[in-house]
Amino acid sequence: MKSTLIAALAAVLLGAGVAHAQQPKSLYDRLGGAYPISVVVDSFIDLLLVNDALNANPAIKAARDRVPAAGLKFHVTALVCQTTGGPCKYTGRAMKPSHAHLNIGEKEWQAMLADFRRVLNNYGVPAKEQQELIAIVESTKKDIVVRK
Repeated sequence: MKSTLIAALAAVLLGAGVAHAQQPKSLYDRLGGAYPISVVVDSFIDLLLVNDALNANPAIKAARDRVPAAGLKFHVTALVCQTTGGPCKYTGRAMKPSHAHLNIGEKEWQAMLADFRRVLNNYGVPAKEQQELIAIVESTKKDIVVRK
């Protein structure tokens, strides 16, 4: 009886260990946490700031002259951290009101996505994680793109 109880307890404990081991890591954890995310965001924003397609839009250009790059990088890092399951709390404005006045169209959206993919590839972000990040970004398109 005692050995049956021990065997049953061991099976339960081993099963719990397997269940715990199978819990998927958050995207935040798979990306390496806040520091790697901040490095990728830093490079991404730097590319956006010199992107000719984006700078051709006078509303975007005016916003860039008004908003410090460091503040933008901080907010985007916090947003990525939060949306990927990390401990950060995004305290910036919602996507729609913060982009409505920028008159962003499909051309600017595609230019931004190209830069984003380039940065992800440059840092060797695995394909699965890239797909998840792109899906997060794509989920904001309806609130950002106002011109077709």
